[in-house]
Amino acid sequence: MQYVVGVGRRPGTAVPGVPDSWQPGPVRELRYETTVRPADRDRVILPVPFDPDQVWGAKSRHHVNGTVSGARVRGVVEAVDGGFGLVLGPMWRRDCGLAPGDQVRVQLAPEGPQRADLADDLAAALDADPAAGAFFDALAQFYRKAYLRWIDGTRRDPRLRAERIAVVVRLLAEGHKQRPRTATDGEVSASG
Repeated sequence: MQYVVGVGRRPGTAVPGVPDSWQPGPVRELRYETTVRPADRDRVILPVPFDPDQVWGAKSRHHVNGTVSGARVRGVVEAVDGGFGLVLGPMWRRDCGLAPGDQVRVQLAPEGPQRADLADDLAAALDADPAAGAFFDALAQFYRKAYLRWIDGTRRDPRLRAERIAVVVRLLAEGHKQRPRTATDGEVSASG
């Protein structure tokens, strides 16, 4: 039996005629039951019974965290056999005692800061450059948080904050996971 429960939706975001678990909007966490399937190289697949682009917004990669029958898990939801799934490796399986055919309870949520969580100035800058926004959305939380810490280090200087946002947007549009550091001051200039 599979069921999906959305947790963390803001009130008033429901679309009439669509089941709550499939509503678009800021669903933070989904819970469901599924049967573990075998995969190649001693890995297993946890089927995901929803389209992550519909639930969490379109992204090239959906980094998630959560639990599988109480065991902590992090990974990427990916296209698997015409649907979606979370592929777990042999080390994780060994440590958690998971085998193909097991019935498990899964709880998944997008990992790290999401676009809706960003300050208005940064969100607007990413919206203005779709390539930068898409690249930011696909980054693992480590890289997203590093960019945000660098920008947030300028809270008392609005001019410097605007400069750093411009640098970050340019770097993201160019496909940089993290900003390069210079040898002199640990900062990156607007030109490099």
